[in-house]
Amino acid sequence: MIAIIDYDAGNIKSVEKALLYLGQEVKITSAPSEILSADKVILPGVGAFGDAMEKLKERHLDDVIRKVTEKGAPFLGICLGLQLLFERSDEAKGVEGLGILKGEICRIPACEGLKIPHMGWNSLHLEHNGRLFKNVDEQAYVYFVHSYYLKAKDENIVKASTEYGVHIHASVEKGNVFACQFHPEKSSRTGLQILKNFAELEGGKG
Repeated sequence: MIAIIDYDAGNIKSVEKALLYLGQEVKITSAPSEILSADKVILPGVGAFGDAMEKLKERHLDDVIRKVTEKGAPFLGICLGLQLLFERSDEAKGVEGLGILKGEICRIPACEGLKIPHMGWNSLHLEHNGRLFKNVDEQAYVYFVHSYYLKAKDENIVKASTEYGVHIHASVEKGNVFACQFHPEKSSRTGLQILKNFAELEGGKG
């Protein structure tokens, strides 16, 4: 079973719909016992970094997420879910992220001709043989909606990047922890392939 963490941060139903389309058993839940017993776990999310961290802490889900990642279950952060895995964000000065991965979330700089938030399709440069990108073409297009971007401390964990006025670390992988700044559930066939690759990772039945 794949658990999708429910903490009132949006885009949960679209993630569930994509996984059900792929034939996966899915549970939307905020119950620590269900999250900890799941084969795989997804942390989705849209919205503000500070508000999201507050919601996770209110539900004690910050500790649950750390336990999931420590026990080795495949874990996927999507959009805001990626950002929360890191240490800090320009969006919420003084608010600590989960700190599971090293790096920071920076505001996309103003650039003539580019709208912020970044909303739309961008191509990916694939690197370092990311397991989420098996059978995904170099320069495949995926869908982004964000005003802040990841700058990972260790570039070896970066498996896909893109450009939008600045170099953006679009997807990372470290051990059993995976994350995408873009929305695979809204990225057509490419996104479904990425979710399929996650669902088929060793570490659970899916």
